[in-house]
Amino acid sequence: MRTLLPILLLICINSACQRAPDKVSSLTGLTMGTTYSVKLILHDNNIDKNRIKTDIEAILADINQKMSTYIPESELSLLNQTNVSDWQDLSDDLYAVIGHANNVSVITNGAFDITVGSLVNLWGFGPDPFTHEIPDESLLQATKQHTGYEKIVIDLLSNRISKSDPDIYIDLSGIAKGFAVDKIGLYLDKNNIQNYLVEIGGELIGKGLNANQQAWQIGIEQATPLERSVQGIVNLTNMAMATSGDYRNYFEKNGVRYSHTIDPVTGKPIKHNLASVTVLDKSTMHADAMATAFMVLGTEKTHALADKLGIAVYTLSKTETGFEERYNDYFKPYLSNE
Repeated sequence: MRTLLPILLLICINSACQRAPDKVSSLTGLTMGTTYSVKLILHDNNIDKNRIKTDIEAILADINQKMSTYIPESELSLLNQTNVSDWQDLSDDLYAVIGHANNVSVITNGAFDITVGSLVNLWGFGPDPFTHEIPDESLLQATKQHTGYEKIVIDLLSNRISKSDPDIYIDLSGIAKGFAVDKIGLYLDKNNIQNYLVEIGGELIGKGLNANQQAWQIGIEQATPLERSVQGIVNLTNMAMATSGDYRNYFEKNGVRYSHTIDPVTGKPIKHNLASVTVLDKSTMHADAMATAFMVLGTEKTHALADKLGIAVYTLSKTETGFEERYNDYFKPYLSNE
């Protein structure tokens, strides 16, 4: 999974972080090439926080072992290394993520495509060392021939997958973190923890209320690479949030900026003016994938599709004078007035 810096700031508003500090437990660590953070509002002092942290890290380690392209022996890496079209069995988790990814590919007309992994690698944004070289056009087109979400066939009756093109390379970096957030949330639900905030690399879900008995308040970061400041505040209760942007992970060559977001149609980094997009949904996995798709589509197509699908979306677009903030009616109720 690609190493991406979080592009959300978890912030405290007014007295939200001043009350009952003994009720707030923060668990943090490293995972998936980034960081994770879990904030728990505990009213039961008998809950074993050390056990919870151990369990969470075991869940994350298991997901990483299944879905990382950086681990040569991970389940996904072994799938990518298997150059056959035969049916192959998948774990429940990997099957669920690949299946959902293909569903998002369909509704976004291919803007989200987990088979662009070979193109991501070609442009130097994958597990191999960054080359920061612009690939030869003939090599680019040859690589692009082995992409396309429609070349992945899912067996709906069992956890199996078939690659109609044996050379398909799957990259789940645009959806796996969201899945991991959801899975930790389910674990906390099963342990009767009703108020929590789970975040991995900027993808998050907030359940219940914070220590001040208010909705969790999340800052959307300004789309500037040299400083970290808040553009807007979102109130989250029982809702997931994912943000995708191109202003931190990129390289420049001969005065041209190349984003890590690859357009599956062209096989090249995106060139439009959309700097970041934030999506709200009940599912972090779905929000994560849709945010990635919207970054490919650009501002106008993003808002048109979001309105059509009833998705809450917020965008920051580059202009000659700065950035233009835009959000739809589905997103508006979650914005803070403070």
